[in-house]
Amino acid sequence: MCGRYSITSAPEAIRRLFATTNDLINFAPRYNFPPTAQGPVVRRHPDTGKRTLDLLRWGLVPVWAKDMSGAAKCINARGETVATLASFRSAFKKRRCLVPADSYFEWKALPDKSKQPYAIGYEEGADPMAFAGLWEGWKDPASGEGGEWIHTFSIITTEANPLTAPVHNRMPVILAPDHWPAWLGEVEASVEELQALLKPAPVEGMRVWPVDKRVGNVRNDDIELLKSITSQRK
Repeated sequence: MCGRYSITSAPEAIRRLFATTNDLINFAPRYNFPPTAQGPVVRRHPDTGKRTLDLLRWGLVPVWAKDMSGAAKCINARGETVATLASFRSAFKKRRCLVPADSYFEWKALPDKSKQPYAIGYEEGADPMAFAGLWEGWKDPASGEGGEWIHTFSIITTEANPLTAPVHNRMPVILAPDHWPAWLGEVEASVEELQALLKPAPVEGMRVWPVDKRVGNVRNDDIELLKSITSQRK
């Protein structure tokens, strides 16, 4: 699964990379982004067809849900079943998105039964990653017609690649730029073609490094969390 990530690139840099066209939204760097927080997501506007950068809540709430209690269980969607599970299949057909991220965290189980956190991302200086995501709109049934729509998202995962497998057996689906148009629905793509994109990312250009266990506490959100503890010990 992917249960924590960082998004530290500036909003303007993300807008340029993903060529979004709406008014620039402002958001602070997050070094330890947790479920239920609001983060930047790239979507295709259904009317204009243009890309937009918006803040959505992490933890997808299906439109038919009676409440938001299940959101924390839907932060990830498995690529193998995303097209068929009731919670995700509608979004997979119509509401796919990209989730910018500079790194993500996984915890490796150790022989003494403790866990060591690792950060995973591209080499320093590279552009942010683009996770394959889904988004959904939900309105509290008890709020009536005047209720506010809440927009949420989920990150799709797949089997780990050889670089990340020693840490965890799953990883987010990372889409290359030439796959963004199909994923966002800007060009036609069949279900089979979309599912073919949900595969492990190439290891070239990626790195994995151990980080401080402070990252396990969502209240810790500072740049020190991304520093390699191996480097600190030298």
